[in-house]
Amino acid sequence: MQQIVDHVRTFDGVLVLAPEPGGPFPEIAWGDAFFYYAPDGAVPERTQPYGTIVTKDYPDDRSSALDAPDRFRVNIHVGRERAAQLPLGEDPAASDAFARHPQYGDAGWVSAVNPGSGTAELVLALLREAHEAARARTERRDRGGR
Repeated sequence: MQQIVDHVRTFDGVLVLAPEPGGPFPEIAWGDAFFYYAPDGAVPERTQPYGTIVTKDYPDDRSSALDAPDRFRVNIHVGRERAAQLPLGEDPAASDAFARHPQYGDAGWVSAVNPGSGTAELVLALLREAHEAARARTERRDRGGR
């Protein structure tokens, strides 16, 4: 997990939000990571992250069995078209395999539990693509476009 976070930190204009105990974020988010395109270093007010890493089951999302030891899931907004091009499996709990995000798959999110030799390289490439797409959206919005 830390290798992925460290890689994303190299992206120009990235903000990696990593809530920790005692901070201003809810306890449920502690230990997770949220990736934004935010060149000013502030969490965007009207934008969701383009990628996340979750380290535990959430109350409304237990399908990836993340409460088991040493499990985490990378979630990436790739868009519906790109998601349709990826080798997505059916089991959101399968390790080192891509699947539609258990909750946001219809919105173009994909996920991978414990990326390894079969998925790690593509996970990093997809995070880069998602970052660049977030940059493009931000630049359009800043120019007054859609």
